[in-house]
Amino acid sequence: MRLIISGGGTGGHIYPALAIIEDLMKQEPDSKVLYVGSKRGLESAIVPEQGIDFIALEIQGFKRSLSFENFKTVALFLKSVRESKKIIKDFKPDVVIGTGGYVSGAVVYAAAKAHIPTMIHEQNSAVGLTNKFLSRYVDKIAIGFQEAATQFPKEKVVFAGNPRAQQVANMKSTFNWSDIGLQDDQPTVLIFGGSQGAPAINKAVIGAINEFNKRTYQVVFVTGQKRYQNVIDLLDKTRISSNIKILPYIKNMPQVLPKVSLIVGRSGATSIAEITALGIPAVLIPSPYVTADHQTKNTMSLVSRGAALMIKQDDLNSKSLLKAVDQLMHDSDAREKMAENSKKLGVVDSADEILNLARTLIH
Repeated sequence: MRLIISGGGTGGHIYPALAIIEDLMKQEPDSKVLYVGSKRGLESAIVPEQGIDFIALEIQGFKRSLSFENFKTVALFLKSVRESKKIIKDFKPDVVIGTGGYVSGAVVYAAAKAHIPTMIHEQNSAVGLTNKFLSRYVDKIAIGFQEAATQFPKEKVVFAGNPRAQQVANMKSTFNWSDIGLQDDQPTVLIFGGSQGAPAINKAVIGAINEFNKRTYQVVFVTGQKRYQNVIDLLDKTRISSNIKILPYIKNMPQVLPKVSLIVGRSGATSIAEITALGIPAVLIPSPYVTADHQTKNTMSLVSRGAALMIKQDDLNSKSLLKAVDQLMHDSDAREKMAENSKKLGVVDSADEILNLARTLIH
């Protein structure tokens, strides 16, 4: 297969694209893949490191307020469409897949106008602006949450899950809690506010530390790299018991996740794909700072099926955090039931599904 894939800005758009590429190269090692991303997005650092051919376009998103920057945005979009047409003409793809972010808008639109088979993948339950725009032009739309189906033309939609789930589900973990100085035979809760850390989550954990010190279960608290020193300073005079580990970041997260008894954190699409692929009980705290409040919608998709508990950020404090964690960590039956419900939502062959869908479009 000759594949152009485009997705950018955040990890939520990039990691599904990388999972699709990884699966394609396993199935058809002689395939040719080109990743088209943006100059400003994380993909310009992440993708080339994977040894994948990469071209960067200069593009930016719309400001939600009236702004002269939006004229520049339109100009950059039209320029990116022209550049994408040339890239497509040179590369001659069999199919073009977009995984979201502004850059995929230009690339997939250019491909559709050139009559190349196209599809998009929507990771969230609330559909992004780019994919809403592209839905008129593409041949197929793969969705990660059933709730997204009604926001697209019905005849194009296929539920496929999130390809990151397949990557995580197939990974064999060699990690042990003893690697970081904890007990391997104790149930362990992982509290993690994303790679940057989440100040609201960190504050609630700091307030609950004295109580966590008294628990028989273990607590791994990941602060986010740039917030680690601040957390350590705030806990300077607090005793930290041997059942608690405070870390700035976990590099090998897919290795660690299979050993987790409960996860507490945000509810981005990638996180939920990983959680449901492995069937991990979860307490989810949706970020209120995302477009269309999509993390709350993602969370409700799990809560309504008994696969997670939710704490709204406005209700988050040391007491509400401790209550939710204790509720599950002191009840192994409740965790087991939640794990079963979570696993039912995981799509562990998602990347296969997306590639099979792409193949149906190739004439």
